[in-house]
Amino acid sequence: MIFYLGTHMPSWLRIAHVPLFVSRRRLTSKRLPRARCRWALDSGAFSEISLHGQWTITPQQYAEEVRRYMTLIGRMDWAATMDYMCEPHILKKTGKTVQQHQEMTIDNTLKLLALAPEVPWIPVIQGWKLDDYLRHVDQYGSRGLDLSLFPVVGVGSVCRRQRTAEGRKILLGLADLKLRIHGFGVKLTGLLGITDRIASADSMAWSLEARYSDPLPGHTHKNCANCFEYAMRWRARLLKRLKQATVEDNTLSVKLERSGT
Repeated sequence: MIFYLGTHMPSWLRIAHVPLFVSRRRLTSKRLPRARCRWALDSGAFSEISLHGQWTITPQQYAEEVRRYMTLIGRMDWAATMDYMCEPHILKKTGKTVQQHQEMTIDNTLKLLALAPEVPWIPVIQGWKLDDYLRHVDQYGSRGLDLSLFPVVGVGSVCRRQRTAEGRKILLGLADLKLRIHGFGVKLTGLLGITDRIASADSMAWSLEARYSDPLPGHTHKNCANCFEYAMRWRARLLKRLKQATVEDNTLSVKLERSGT
């Protein structure tokens, strides 16, 4: 699994040696950083729809932006398409149904693929319950997109349900379809036990943690919510914990196999 460290500081693209995850909403400056590391682009869908109830840019505008990022920043692994989340409070905001959001997500994906076929777009699967997500995969197929052919496919509307059985069931259910999925905003609790089942994930939970913690020793800022060193240490701890969990799971599996359980 590739872990993309989420950041709201695009300047880190110049200095980071680890994969980063950056929102287009943070890349508004005319002077863009030249990337030292690989990175992936978040479309900013959650902010767009939760704030405005719709996209404030067109697929053509977004495609032009992403072309610019590819040229001036470089080293971009992929860009998420312009999806519509399906959380109940978002549906209340737009006045539409889960199925309508799914169809609009596919509409935008098809437009972006046609407008800029050279961009490494990743489609996003949306829904609220597992059956919604499975239906969305079928909807993509009925409109000519076989998601199993994409190097990565995003899974939306799950980041706030990772502590629930439903959230885990969704991620594993889609992985069972042999899709190489990316989990948006997946926290440690959501990653434990599934790192071998998904292609990639991102998180910037480090910033929230830092906002409510004391700054690192020797740091003079109020907190480390914007701190590169804090983020790097947090990432190292996360990966270490995931590695330990994998070893523990493998050890338990071997013991159970030997005992015949």
